[in-house]
Amino acid sequence: MFEIDALRLLVTVAETGSFTKAAVRLDYTQSAVSRRIASLEKQAGGPLFERLARGVRLNPAGHALHRHAVEVLARLAGAEHEMAAIRAGRGGRLRVGAFATANVSLVPAALRAFARSRPDVEFVAVEGRTGESMRRLADGALDLAVVSDYPSGLPSADGVTTEALLEDELFVVLPRDHRLAVTRTVDLRELRDETWLQDVSADRPMMLAEVCGRAGFRPKRIVRIAEWTGKFGYAAAGLGVALVPSLAAWAVPAELAVCRLGDLAPRRTVHVALPAAPLPAALKLRDLLRDAAAG
Repeated sequence: MFEIDALRLLVTVAETGSFTKAAVRLDYTQSAVSRRIASLEKQAGGPLFERLARGVRLNPAGHALHRHAVEVLARLAGAEHEMAAIRAGRGGRLRVGAFATANVSLVPAALRAFARSRPDVEFVAVEGRTGESMRRLADGALDLAVVSDYPSGLPSADGVTTEALLEDELFVVLPRDHRLAVTRTVDLRELRDETWLQDVSADRPMMLAEVCGRAGFRPKRIVRIAEWTGKFGYAAAGLGVALVPSLAAWAVPAELAVCRLGDLAPRRTVHVALPAAPLPAALKLRDLLRDAAAG
């Protein structure tokens, strides 16, 4: 394996056409240059330069190695530039995790501002549940995540710190022709006979069970619908009602009414989570998430 310093010396000697001039440019002694070139030629399996009366020039083998040396040095210079940009928060890639309803408005608003202020940073959005995002942060697979403490609390992960962004209240969505759709606040107990539209995953029934349990009843029937668009479609068709976080309320179609649940409304806290040594770009996005949450 050729050493980088030896390749840099090869390029410099080729550019100057002289061991002496290369020594001056690189602040070496002429004897040091001669020794390093001799060592490089030994490693290459033969001479790389033609020794002339006035200086040196590359031979065919030297030209071949020189071409590769120039490419390697250019790539290393590019890598140094990119690393400096990443350290300054002005380049590289930012991997952002978030749960589904945070991706409705909160995260896109922050990322829009981020893209304007850091156009040279590429962001990668990764949707996932809170536990998964926290594990990805701990494993180094994410640089920032928006997570929630509902329904079972905020999970911990080694080296990951969290900061509360906002409190997110859950509403209920009803078909426009529902008897309770005209009221701004619905008593949850009046929905005891409704069909509930709920996620197919394991944690969402816990949310619904907790909410209804506080109102003193258990849902009589649950229709499993995974995606929010599907829930809205079923609700608009009069096939059930669904809980929706305030983060996603603006995306509810006009065919549905969004009602508050009063004192029985469940609430969750939304957090931004960062690894132990966050990137400057991640800290910038954290600040923009604060602004978006405040707005």
